[in-house]
Amino acid sequence: MSWEIKGKTALVTGAAKRIGAQIALSLAEEGASVYIHYQNAERDARDLKAEIESKNVKAWLIQADFGNNGYEGLIERTAGVAGGIDILVNNASIFPQSSLKDMTLEGLVANIRVNAWAPFVLMRDMARIMKKGKVVNLLDSRVSGYDWTHAEYILSKHLFAAMTRMAAVEYAPDLVVNGVAPGLILPPPGKPMEYIERMDRTVPLKKHGSPFEIAAAVIYLLKSGFLAGEVINVDGGRHLIEYDRGPHPD
Repeated sequence: MSWEIKGKTALVTGAAKRIGAQIALSLAEEGASVYIHYQNAERDARDLKAEIESKNVKAWLIQADFGNNGYEGLIERTAGVAGGIDILVNNASIFPQSSLKDMTLEGLVANIRVNAWAPFVLMRDMARIMKKGKVVNLLDSRVSGYDWTHAEYILSKHLFAAMTRMAAVEYAPDLVVNGVAPGLILPPPGKPMEYIERMDRTVPLKKHGSPFEIAAAVIYLLKSGFLAGEVINVDGGRHLIEYDRGPHPD
């Protein structure tokens, strides 16, 4: 039986821009009210809120810095205003460059705090406070392989992938946890589209994806009535050829 999104309330982290914004919009189009979490992009968040409200559903904003423990109490605060949270989409992340050669403990901990620990705390609080609902975690298709130039980031995503699998078992059947692992979708902030277009040749489908495809995978997992601990790679098959480390950037 399909799970009904209409009438539910969703919290999407990192929702002001990029993939997170499209996920929030897609949820609104399905009839869900949406809590838009952002860190710094207040103007984008306000614009998104107005767009969501134009679809005749409710939208709220909440600012929190996950690098400074802003995730603590976030479920309580949002649920208190919205009357509950039914859907959690853990999308927020940081993506700094680093290699094993220059990796530091401080850098690794900073990545883990935002990319793994913060979403884990939100999942745990969903289970503790809301008792039931659905969670979709945004991972990275490179957890099947390696990323030479973002070592701290990819290690944090490996941890988050493990947390996703563990939570899917620990919190079932009341809180259903799944994941989406994007591949080449958007260039890093500040980089032109040519940055990612040059990488299209590394993908079996020889192209990059779009935020719409990530949002569609999130919606599919939410509607499913018999998936738990599943991670959908939305990457044009890239994960299938990244079991080794790939070419070194040097």
